[in-house]
Parts: sequence; C-alpha cells; structure tokens
Amino acid sequence: MSGAASLDAILADFAPEQASLLPILHEVQAAFGCVDAAAEAGIARYLNLSRAEVHGVVSFYHDFTPMADPRPCVQLCRAEACQARGVDALVAAAEAAAGSRVRIKTVYCLGLCSAGPAARVGDTLYARLDEAALVDLVNKL
Repeated sequence: MSGAASLDAILADFAPEQASLLPILHEVQAAFGCVDAAAEAGIARYLNLSRAEVHGVVSFYHDFTPMADPRPCVQLCRAEACQARGVDALVAAAEAAAGSRVRIKTVYCLGLCSAGPAARVGDTLYARLDEAALVDLVNKL
C-alpha cells in the first residue's frame, strides 16, 4: 500500500459507519491493488470495528487480495452453469496462453449463466467463450 495519507484520503470520502466497509474495501483495492494488513487496521480504526471483523470480510470476498499483483487478470467463471457449457475444457489452453504473465483466476458466477462460458477482465465481461476466443483474450492482455 502506498501510505497512510492515501488511505486517509479514501476514508475521508465515507461516513465512519459499518455500512461503509464494502465500498471502502473496493476503493482501497482499486487504488492500491490490494487490501493489506495495514489497510485493514486503518479501516478498522476508522469504522470502530475490530481488525478481525474487517479481515473476515476481506478474506470472504474473492475480489480483495492481501498483496498487489501487477499482472493482468482473467476471472474465469467455473460455476455450474459455465461447467455445463464446457468451461473445464478451456482451462488448460487458457493457462498455457497465460504462462506467468497473466493470472487466470477462478470465480464462481459472473451472472452470465445463460451465455457461458464467461470471463471478466476488469469491468468488461465476455460471454459465449470457446477455446479460441479465450486464448485470444488472454493473448491480448
């Protein structure tokens, strides 16, 4: 994380109440690429929560990571609907194309159940992927 001053700037945009926890965590993840222990502690102090309460939320949701990873990330849905539409057959080719330069991260449900297999890069969703389309997506990152 870049420093307490930057965390303080993020916190200043939110009311110091428990309902602000998830929006704060999303802002911290976006700003720093992670929600590390120092951020958890600062957020807990600001919201008058225990660090364990904040850490419980951070560790529950797959969008929050404890360390920044500069590689681009393809979130690949592996939920039942995408499995039924063949996502498992695409994984090996995607991982081979990704190598060590792109992360392939398993997620469960991107909300495109009728249009799977599905993936997300940043805020962009991709649907009806086949092997060629998924490998092309990975190669473009």
